[in-house]
Amino acid sequence: MRALLRTFSWQELRHHPWRSAAAVLAVMLGVALAFSVHLINASALDEFSSAVRSVNGQPDLELRAAQGSFDESLFGRVGQMPQVQLASPVLETQALALAGDARRVPLRVLGVDALVLPTIAPALMPRPADGADRFALLAPDTVFLNAAARNAIGESATRLTLRIGTRTRELRIAGEVAAGGAALAVMDIGAAQDLFGRAGQLTRIDLRLAPGADRAAFMRALRESPGWPANLQIAEPGDAAERVSNLSRAYRVNLTVLALVALFTGAFLVFSVLALSVAKRAQQFALLGVLGLTPRERLRLVLAESLALGLIGSIAGLALGTALAAFGLRVLGGDLGGGYFEGVAPTLRWRWGPALLYGGLGLLAAAVGGWWPARAAQALPEAQTLKGLGAAQAQGGAHKLALLLVAAGIALATAPAVFGIPIAAYLSVGFLLVGGIAALPWLIALLYDR
Repeated sequence: MRALLRTFSWQELRHHPWRSAAAVLAVMLGVALAFSVHLINASALDEFSSAVRSVNGQPDLELRAAQGSFDESLFGRVGQMPQVQLASPVLETQALALAGDARRVPLRVLGVDALVLPTIAPALMPRPADGADRFALLAPDTVFLNAAARNAIGESATRLTLRIGTRTRELRIAGEVAAGGAALAVMDIGAAQDLFGRAGQLTRIDLRLAPGADRAAFMRALRESPGWPANLQIAEPGDAAERVSNLSRAYRVNLTVLALVALFTGAFLVFSVLALSVAKRAQQFALLGVLGLTPRERLRLVLAESLALGLIGSIAGLALGTALAAFGLRVLGGDLGGGYFEGVAPTLRWRWGPALLYGGLGLLAAAVGGWWPARAAQALPEAQTLKGLGAAQAQGGAHKLALLLVAAGIALATAPAVFGIPIAAYLSVGFLLVGGIAALPWLIALLYDR
């Protein structure tokens, strides 16, 4: 009987390969889109968090302008407070570096005070190259590059050309810094202020508090001090990554849900293919039933076919999704045009956990799509089908389930968001889609009856 069942399934695949190929392709595309979006988002967030940790070091607090910059006179006021052990001024800006082959490389430029960096942010400490002046870190028109900037501009380059507005400036490359992440250049803060025309301006102050200082009381005293700038924020070092993660969360969730719609389409195509296959093979199923194949075994046979299609589609989808993610990171960046991770050039970070999750979703979609055709094969009346008198009658309560799903979709459309994510709205769209599809046979029959 097992050999007969294998031959039975193989004959269907051999005579109608396009049906199985369509189902496999649908599952593959659904898994590939969902998995690639996850890989791109996860890689971008990981790289951004790593860059923030590397560039910011480990200060206790950051005073950061919400937008633009603030007057450097605040640095003197804060640095003299008894709760502050060490204060490090930073001027941060974005620029374009011109590589040797005329490429424009986005470059993050940090102006820093090298005298306090070893204590508060050692990864940013300039390291002069062999033969360079040991006071180069204080010299004007001199920069130190990290590995990403070196790779983008050229390992052998000794000069760096920066595009600043409508003019260009040429700087001397005097060494390197250990900070990872995207392309980064470090220079003396006074030289950076003169270079970018921002004399007397800062964008950040990193603070190391004195031992035993009450952080909450210190933050409250800062906010209540006279003349406190309205655009200045007090944050902990990890807040930047968390803030960007929260800001981009809705964007990332929307991309993932849109990708999962393709997986839903895959489940629907698996359902269509297997429903047609069961209808075409109804008499063969009935004959197998007469020969001893039980209804439960017929159900398992169709489910096994759907899982086989899902397995092939999921494996192919994971491979295609990985390729799409690598291409997307290289061409579009980590935000796919969203603008949330500007200046970050993430590398692909592949993990087994998400791969198994999205591969499992592909199998689940195929199993869901094959469930109703499998139930139809199980419910076939063998004698009537062999005589050509028709298959089993459609379930009478199908239209009730469809109407219930549509009503649930309408009700969920007005539900509030959960933790800032419109989960109910996503479920509403899903229920409306499934309910509309389930109602189609009943509506068409109703129309023909009239």
